[in-house]
Amino acid sequence: MELEVRHLRVLCAIADTGSLHKAARELGLAQPSLSTQLRRIERALGAQLFVRARNGCSPTPLGMVVLARARPLVAEFAALVTETRAAAARAAGGFQLRIGSTASRAIPGWLRLLRTRPSRVEPTLHMSVSANSLLGMVAAGRLDMAFVHEVEGSPLRIPPGLCVRVMVEREPQFVTLAADHPAAARREIGLADLAGERWMVDSTVDGEWDALCRVLRAAGLNPEVLHGDYLTAYSLAATGEVVTVSQPTAHPRPDLAIRPLAGDPIGVRLLLAARSEAELDDAYPELEEAYWAVAHEAPAYREWLRRAYPLGAPDRPDAPDPPDAHPSPVAWRRPVRADLRTP
Repeated sequence: MELEVRHLRVLCAIADTGSLHKAARELGLAQPSLSTQLRRIERALGAQLFVRARNGCSPTPLGMVVLARARPLVAEFAALVTETRAAAARAAGGFQLRIGSTASRAIPGWLRLLRTRPSRVEPTLHMSVSANSLLGMVAAGRLDMAFVHEVEGSPLRIPPGLCVRVMVEREPQFVTLAADHPAAARREIGLADLAGERWMVDSTVDGEWDALCRVLRAAGLNPEVLHGDYLTAYSLAATGEVVTVSQPTAHPRPDLAIRPLAGDPIGVRLLLAARSEAELDDAYPELEEAYWAVAHEAPAYREWLRRAYPLGAPDRPDAPDPPDAHPSPVAWRRPVRADLRTP
């Protein structure tokens, strides 16, 4: 067996995630297939590269040596692929922008704004529940940029060399419940008001299960928490079977109520990641415009923003910064750059 770049990428993913299961998900492979590949790589090199344990995988001393050589090779190959594709696109008179994203209502508007530019930009979209997987794809050159959310308390693994810009420092997460639920009549809902409810959350979304359980425990609650995708969660919430966490930009429905949680106990940070500041500069303005457009289309979020800015919440994406005397959890139009750039 001859080692190829894809094999080196497998080794890097296992080392970065510390788990065959997580690495397989990040690479889009089945875990048995990844395990088979690792055994073949180890046989080809004649030594064990990882120690398998119940709590994950860790590199052996030889594995550390191999990884030290593999990482720059993987990075150089990704850069070669990216630069070649960009040159080919320019030669053809157009440019295809490969975008990855976790779920967001801002995506349709962002794509539309990019397509209406005078320059020829044709964005493509790759959706994933895993922000870490998308960041890995950007680092590997399989995506040009990724718009992701980082759940509070569960930091993302930012691959070396990526540039990351914060669009919203802390976006509060709301609760969605049946429109005829007694608590739906309130402007905001306390966790104690939902003490008897079952929750449903998608545990495949990086950090979300842990965040909800952590917040419920802090409130002294121990409700039943079910696993399910958010389409199912919304359907069950509409019938009163469960309540679920939702983004504040979620589109209102007649059979559902979307309300802030008192004290905003659950938050996420919204990030755009690319391999260079120039790439971020090129696509960030349209994303920001699209996000704040849907933010102000969501009644509950619009009201939350008005309360967060007591001197007057901005009603349009290009509104000025709020006064410093009234700080808010949201970093309004204040992109963070250098402090998040990895070495």
